[in-house]
Amino acid sequence: MSLKKILNFLKSKVFIVAMLILIQLLFFLWIISMLSEYFLFIYFILVALSFIMSIYVLNKNDNPSYKIAWVIMIMTLPVFGGLIYLLFGGQKVPKELRKRDHKSQMDVQSVLWQNQQLMEELKKDDPISFKQANYIWESADYPLYQHTDTTFFPLGEDQFSAMIEELKKAKKFIFMEYFIIAEGIMWNTILDILLEKVEEGVDVRLMYDDAGCIATLPTDYDKRLCRLGIKTKVFNPIRPRLAMQMNNRDHRKILIIDGIVGMTGGINLADEYINEYERFGHWKDCAVMIKGEAVWSFTLMFLQFWNYDEPIKEDFFLYKVEAEKVAIFADDGLVQPFSDSPTDDENVGENTHINMINGALDYVYAATPYLVLDNEMKTALILAAKNGVDVRILVPHIPDKPYVFALTQHNYRDLIQSGVRIYEYTPGFVHAKTFVVDDKVAVVGTVNMDYRSYYLHYECGIWFYKSKVVMDVKEDYLKTLEKSQEITMEDCLEVSWFVRVVRAFLNLFAPMM
Repeated sequence: MSLKKILNFLKSKVFIVAMLILIQLLFFLWIISMLSEYFLFIYFILVALSFIMSIYVLNKNDNPSYKIAWVIMIMTLPVFGGLIYLLFGGQKVPKELRKRDHKSQMDVQSVLWQNQQLMEELKKDDPISFKQANYIWESADYPLYQHTDTTFFPLGEDQFSAMIEELKKAKKFIFMEYFIIAEGIMWNTILDILLEKVEEGVDVRLMYDDAGCIATLPTDYDKRLCRLGIKTKVFNPIRPRLAMQMNNRDHRKILIIDGIVGMTGGINLADEYINEYERFGHWKDCAVMIKGEAVWSFTLMFLQFWNYDEPIKEDFFLYKVEAEKVAIFADDGLVQPFSDSPTDDENVGENTHINMINGALDYVYAATPYLVLDNEMKTALILAAKNGVDVRILVPHIPDKPYVFALTQHNYRDLIQSGVRIYEYTPGFVHAKTFVVDDKVAVVGTVNMDYRSYYLHYECGIWFYKSKVVMDVKEDYLKTLEKSQEITMEDCLEVSWFVRVVRAFLNLFAPMM
């Protein structure tokens, strides 16, 4: 490593935050050492705290696997376990932030409505799909739409070309919300267009996640963009303190142009997503573009986050497109964008996946970068396979996080034994998050099949019914399987006992990863 890289690292936010946290930790340990003469008293206090925290965790209304992982951690370290949970164990956002988030969501709910005739027609046409659409409406407050054109992008390069084309057409506003942004060909090309649009008087706004960008963007990059005329916000800034709320991240990827065009999927704004920079072999990702009526839900998702800390809230209707302008789009099946939040008790992303699995009669094809399953999801997949449904899951062959890949592989044996077919994408890394079922329904979005997406992150996606996207996702999936290797039971049995033990041990703490 060159001296310049070392100096840049020492000046980076990652290093500074880590050092400040370490200083706080050392100070905390020094305080304890100073009180060593009261060792027995402090020892019993800390053990009592761990016992109380164990009872508290077991009685929380959380995922059972998450609770068990923390109880094991606490009881394994009875002296400091309770204290560690107090500092780092919070699964949900702080109470004050939950209240503010709930208030902004209520504002959005007040302007959303469901075309009941559309729902009734779906109920007559397909009762199983109606239940899914009704769940998203009743539990996540996002309605079902028609008058929406849809386009599927099987690779990041395909979406990038469309993004450039659509951004250049912007006349009124551009809203962008991304987990990761990294300087390079992709982002710099987009940034040049955004600056041109600012000069033209277009309202350009950007939100990005601080944890997602902590190693990819300079400190105070948001202020730099603001000076250039791009209104910019950083989601959940990372603070250098021990009791950090770092779990809840904005994992959504949203682009909205003039309220007419919307995009989402797995693709962030960094060069590896368009295969201009190789990190883990070939990067396989997917995205979708919608034009028309359904984009309104994405506009509201973005403005809900934007309004979150604004003293004067935006008038949503200033960004709503006139009905006659979206009515021109021909119906391409039914389209239902949705968002999932960790601030409520509704796991919309996971429940949508489970509903699709439970409703399948013929097949379920899923792609995910991480297969870290809770008991509910694992049971649904196994039961569907035992019922005779063709269940297939596509995961990476070259992982980005080896420890998470170990957990992914830990799940292979039970799933394959029950009839689920697992494929690894041989050329590289799968970052796509897609589900397609029975040639009728599909989901494309940001939701991984892991604890973080299902329980901790803000996520989004689109549920499609009898749209051309459904068959496009299926066709792309089957083509991708041709480049992938199927994992067999023999492959699972050949794994050494030591590796199995390591994977089993990691699985105990899967909800924390």
